[in-house]
Amino acid sequence: MGLFASAKAVVIDAWSWLNYKPLYSDQLGMPNRRAFPEAHATWVPAADERRLAAYKMLKAYDGNQVAELTAFRDGDEARERREFGDPSMFVDTITSHVLGEEQTITVPGAEKAGDGGGPDAETAEKVQTLLREWADEELLPMRLLQVERKAVSLGDGVYLLHWDGDKQRVRLKTFDPGFYFPIIDEDSDGSDFPDRIHFAWELPEDKARRLPARLRRITYHLDWIRPQTANGVDRTSRPVRATVMSDPTDDQPAQPILGRGDTLDPNGSITRLYPWSEQPSYKTCYLTDAIWELGDLKAPIDIDSLPMDKAHFATNSQGEILDQLDLYQDFVPVIHVPNTVPEPGEHWGQSSLAKVLQVFDELSGSDTDSSRASATTGSPILAISGKAVNGQTQYTAGPGMVFTLGEGGAITSVETSGNLAELRNHVHDLKDRAATTARLPAVALGTSDPAQFTSGYQLELALGPLDSLISGMRLARDHADRLLPKMVQRLFQAGQHPDWAGLPVLPAKLMRGAYTPTDKAAVLAEVKDAREAGLISLETAIRRLQEIGWPIEDAEEEIKRIDARSFEDARNLADALGNPKEVASFLGRKAPDEPEAPAVVLPPAGLNPGQEDLEEAHPNGSGEGGGNT
Repeated sequence: MGLFASAKAVVIDAWSWLNYKPLYSDQLGMPNRRAFPEAHATWVPAADERRLAAYKMLKAYDGNQVAELTAFRDGDEARERREFGDPSMFVDTITSHVLGEEQTITVPGAEKAGDGGGPDAETAEKVQTLLREWADEELLPMRLLQVERKAVSLGDGVYLLHWDGDKQRVRLKTFDPGFYFPIIDEDSDGSDFPDRIHFAWELPEDKARRLPARLRRITYHLDWIRPQTANGVDRTSRPVRATVMSDPTDDQPAQPILGRGDTLDPNGSITRLYPWSEQPSYKTCYLTDAIWELGDLKAPIDIDSLPMDKAHFATNSQGEILDQLDLYQDFVPVIHVPNTVPEPGEHWGQSSLAKVLQVFDELSGSDTDSSRASATTGSPILAISGKAVNGQTQYTAGPGMVFTLGEGGAITSVETSGNLAELRNHVHDLKDRAATTARLPAVALGTSDPAQFTSGYQLELALGPLDSLISGMRLARDHADRLLPKMVQRLFQAGQHPDWAGLPVLPAKLMRGAYTPTDKAAVLAEVKDAREAGLISLETAIRRLQEIGWPIEDAEEEIKRIDARSFEDARNLADALGNPKEVASFLGRKAPDEPEAPAVVLPPAGLNPGQEDLEEAHPNGSGEGGGNT
C-alpha cells in the first residue's frame, strides 16, 4: 500500500507537455498551489486548473520570469538563473510570420465591379468597402496582433464583438484566454461552437473605495427566445430585468408581451426572423454582466453555477440592466482562435513554445554558467606559493598590481577562458536545436548569412520547415478569418446602421499577406512569361505581385490604370467589336460624339439618275445659244 500511495499520478492531456516541471505537476498531477493560486480559486472548474497554470507558466517564459516562479519550490537560489529573452524572440518571430506583411478583408466578386460584373459585383464591392472602412476605424491590425501574440505564446486567443450604440459601429475586443471559460457539451468533439461562454476574473480589494475582493463574470448564452423584459427590481430592491406584462382585462389576465418582430408558432414557441436569415429562428443570445463578492462564494460552486441571488448586475450606456439582456442576434459574438489545429475531441490549441521549453531551460542554465565563467575569465584565479613577505597572507589582485614574493615564491593563474568558449559553443548549439524543433530556420530568424543563398530556389528550400509551420497555423485560423467579417456584417444589420440597410451578408475573409522573403526578380519573370503566353489573367498577375510585396494597394484600381494605357489592346478590341463605346469603357474614357449624317435627298419620280441636274442647268431644254442640245 505504501508503494502505491507514493506513486506519482501520470496525467496526459492537452497540457501534459509541462509535466516535466515538478512546479507544474505534483504527486497528483496538479500545479503548485503557492506558485499558481489563481488556478486553485474556488470558482475555477477543476478541468481548467491545469490550463490556467500552463498559461501563467508560458507567460513567465515570455517575460523572463521563470526564475521567479521556480523560487516558490527551489528557494531564492533559483532567482540567480539568467534569462535573456529567447522565448520572447521566438514568439515575436512566429507572430509576425503568421500575420503576414498585411491583412486585408476581401469579398469574392468585388473585383468585377465596374467591369461588366452586374449588380452582384457592385453589391460585393460596397460590402467590401464598408468592411475595410470599419477595419480602419476599429484598428483591426492592432487587434489582430494582440490576439495572435496570445495565441502563439499561450496557445489560444479570443475575440469579442459587440454593437456600440453610442459610436454606431461594431466594436472588437480581445481577451486573455485565461479569462475565457466556454461551457462545452460532453457530446461535443471540441470543434462545435459552445452555446454558453463566460469571461471571468477577480477584482482585488479596493480599500480606498471600501470594496472587498470580487469576481466579475460576463456571460453570453444562446437560448430560446423568451417574452420581452425591461428594467425592474426584485423583492430586495436589487436591479434586475423583469418580464413585461400586458394590462389585465375583464376577460383575460395579464399576459407576457412579445418582443419586437416576435411571433408565436402553433406550438406556442416564440420565433424571430433576423435580417440575415430567410428562415425564422427560435434562438437568441442573452448577455449577463454581474459581480459577486468572493466572501459570498462558498464551495461547492464553479464559474457556471454561481449563486444568482448574490449577483450585482451591471448597466450599459443605454441604462439597460445586463441581466439576461436580449441582444437580438442568433449567435454568440465570441471567436476562439486556436494556435494549432486541436486534437480530436479537444477545444484548445497548443503554444508554439510547448515543444521547446526544455531546450529553453537548458539554454537558461548554460547562460547562467557562461555568466559565472566570464567572471573568472575577467578576474582570473591566482595561486601564490612561497614564503610570505612581512607576514602578508592576503592579496588583492587588480590591473597594474605588483606583488612582492618571498624566497621561492611564485604566482600561478588558473586559465578558464577555454571553459567559457565551450559554454558559448554549447549555447549556440542549443539555440540551433530550439530553432530546429520549433521549425524556425536561421533565415527566418535573421541569423543566417545572405551570401549562402545564391538563388531563390535555395532560399525556398531553406524556408521549407517554416512553410509547413505557417501553413498549419493558418489552417487553424481559417474559420476565424471567415467568421470575423461575417459577424461584423450581422451586427451592423442588427444595429440597423443606415449604410448597411438592404445589404446581404456576403462571404468575406480576412486575407493574410506574404510572410517569407521572396526572389522578386524570379517571380516577376515567371508572371511576365505566363501573362504573355495567355496562361493567367491580369487579375491573377496583379494578385501574385501583391503577394511578394509590390506596392499595389488596390488591385482593381491598378488594373484600371493599366487598361487606361493599353492602346494596342483597345485597337484590337475595336477591330473585334466595332463598338466605340466598348473601347472607350475599356480605356476608362468617354466615347466621342458621332456627327450626324446629312439627310439624303431623293430625285423626283420619273427622272433618270443625273437628269435632275440637267433640268436645273437648262430649264428650257436649250443650250446657251438657244439651240437644241
